[in-house]
Amino acid sequence: MAQERRKPAPRPAGPPPDAARLEAAALAHLARFAATEVGLRRVLARRVDRWARAATAEAPADAETREAIAAAAAAARAAAAEVARRMVARGAVDDAAFAESRARRLLRTGRSRRAALAHLAAKGVAAETAGAALPEEEGAELAAALAFCRRRRIGPFAAAEPDPAARQKALAALARGGFPRAVASAALAMDPDEAETRLVAARRG
Repeated sequence: MAQERRKPAPRPAGPPPDAARLEAAALAHLARFAATEVGLRRVLARRVDRWARAATAEAPADAETREAIAAAAAAARAAAAEVARRMVARGAVDDAAFAESRARRLLRTGRSRRAALAHLAAKGVAAETAGAALPEEEGAELAAALAFCRRRRIGPFAAAEPDPAARQKALAALARGGFPRAVASAALAMDPDEAETRLVAARRG
């Protein structure tokens, strides 16, 4: 019988994360990922939460110890928020730049303005900042709808001429994606060559 693998012992929790360790973690995260202030704060808070869970698991189960861990975790979360604010002050975190970059990517991949606003809100971007990052002209929304159509192989990118039932299904898909009916109808009715030309122009900006 094959010998059962032993699970590695959990790493000791160690001391609670302090400002220096949290700043190092923030810089390591930002070297790999773009982030908003809220998003970075969430990342650091999750690090604190992991420490708190590990510390609780290995600590005596008395109320005094649990209260001490909770107090240390609260102090570490406050330090995490301050680290995130410092990253903003230094320019390492820029919500407006994040929103502009992410908005361009979302529209190119077929996300509607409404869906993009919801995505940015979930990332912690303020509504005003998110709105400023997204173009309001109908042409941008139409290009996004065409990108949606190409990804789903509907409308001008369908393999065959759609019947009325298929068109209704495509309209419903675009509606669920957040596209207004007028934009969805225009995208579905567009000539394939014109649709491709519009997408190329949209990618070029």
